[in-house]
Formats: sequence, structure tokens, C-alpha cells
Amino acid sequence: MIPAAFEYHRPRSIAEAVAVLADLGEAARPLAGGHSLIPMMKLRLAGPEHLVDLGRIRDLKGIRTEGGDIVIGAMTTQQELIASDLIAAKLPILRETSLLIADPQVRYVGTLGGNVANGDPGNDMPAVMLCLGAVYHVVGPTGEHRVAARDFYLGAYVTALDPGEIVTAIRIPLPPTGHGSAYEKLKRKIGDYATAAAAVVLTLDRGVVATCSIGLTNVADMPLWAEDAALALVGTNLDTAAVKRAVAAAEAITAPASDNRGPAAYRTKMAGVMLIRALARARAQAK
Repeated sequence: MIPAAFEYHRPRSIAEAVAVLADLGEAARPLAGGHSLIPMMKLRLAGPEHLVDLGRIRDLKGIRTEGGDIVIGAMTTQQELIASDLIAAKLPILRETSLLIADPQVRYVGTLGGNVANGDPGNDMPAVMLCLGAVYHVVGPTGEHRVAARDFYLGAYVTALDPGEIVTAIRIPLPPTGHGSAYEKLKRKIGDYATAAAAVVLTLDRGVVATCSIGLTNVADMPLWAEDAALALVGTNLDTAAVKRAVAAAEAITAPASDNRGPAAYRTKMAGVMLIRALARARAQAK
């Protein structure tokens, strides 16, 4: 289908973009890579009267270290994450996850900010951001503030962003040296959303789990931080009984829809299977 008519705006600065969005109000939507918004517009599930393209804003690009954090501009593409030596060395789960998103054509245009900011429960990066304890830099008409990823998602396509606000950067605290991580994703075919997926970041101390964080993708109306499941593993050596308790805790917070990816009960069980696989790979990586 063809989207409804809209006006197109292409600001050159963050301040200009915020001003345009504030002036146009609910009739406008920011445009990053467009891989979530444009299909919704084609299906007439979204009909903004104005699109504000963020692609020309240089301050929204780049990857840098800042203190103990890595800061990534919101318009940094998935391909730029894949190609970054810094990401590969310090946050390999981001590179791994980017490689599982859609296909190369999408990854060269799709952005990290677009993936995390629009509240699509099927997007892969939000659960990874919950797992990593990321913080989003947000700019709007009243200035700049920061929102923890774990407080950002409120429901399907509903986030903590106020009208006129945009995510400008993603700040991720560096995991401890020697951590292990993994993102396991079950999908029907290349380029598909996850049937279920799990992100794990953990550290070991002489074979015992010292820290653990778990995120789940596309098994509820928003990404899930499985805090109780992670706590069930701290102090264990990831023995079978401990993993079984963690899987039960993770499955308990899921509420997937039955759809063409499978019945709800199946998708819940696959979240548990993905968690088991992610835990095994993260453990093997941890030093």
C-alpha cells in the first residue's frame, strides 16, 4: 500500500529538529532509519502528517568512550556498530545482536536510536539495553535529560518520551573485564522478528556467578528485564537446578501473543530455551 500524504522536514541540528517537532505536535513523527515507521505507514497503521528526518544531524552520529561508559549517537547504524573495533572489544553483544537484525540492506540504514526509541516489542536492541543497564539521552523543548532503559518502555509503541522529545544518544556502562555475554534469537527466517530471544551478560568469580543480567525480546508487549531470573543465578555455578529456577522465573514474566510465530505457550517455552543457550555461551566466554 501507499502511505497517506505527509510533509517532509530535514533539520540540520538537534535544536532545529526539536523545534520542528514541538511546533507540529502530535501530527509529526521523527524519522531515523524508517524500517519500523515506514511499513506501518504503508499499512495505514500510522499516519503522521509530517516526517522529521534526522539523517542530516551530524551530532547524532558516532561511537566514543566517556569515563567508564560507551556513548553511541542515536543515528549510528547497525552496520557501523558491526564495523566498530571498540564495540567488538568492549561490547561484543551489540555486534552480535546487530548481525541478527534483518539483513545487510536494512543494517546499512537502520539505526540504533530508531531500534530502541519507538517501543516496538519485536525490536532486538531494547532487551539488550535493559540487560546492559543502558541510559538514553533525551532532548526536548524543555532541555536534555536522561532516562534509564529499564524505565523507558511502558507498552507496545509506548515509551517515556514526551511530545517533541527525541533520543539523541545511548550511554552504556562498560561491563567488567572478563564478562561473558550472548544474544540468542529464534526466528522463522532471515530478516524476521524473533519468535523469542534472550540476552545475557554475566561475570564469574572462580566459577561462581558474581553478577548476571537477563533481557527478553518479543515475549510481551514490551522488552523484559528478567531481574528475578538473574538473581536466581547469582552465587551458583550455573548447575542444572539453578538454570531451571532461572528459566522458570523468566518464563513467569512473559505474556506473548499467539500469532504466526506460534502459540503463546510455545513462545514462552522458546524464551526459556533461548535463555539456556545464552547462559551457556556467556559462561563459556566469561574469564
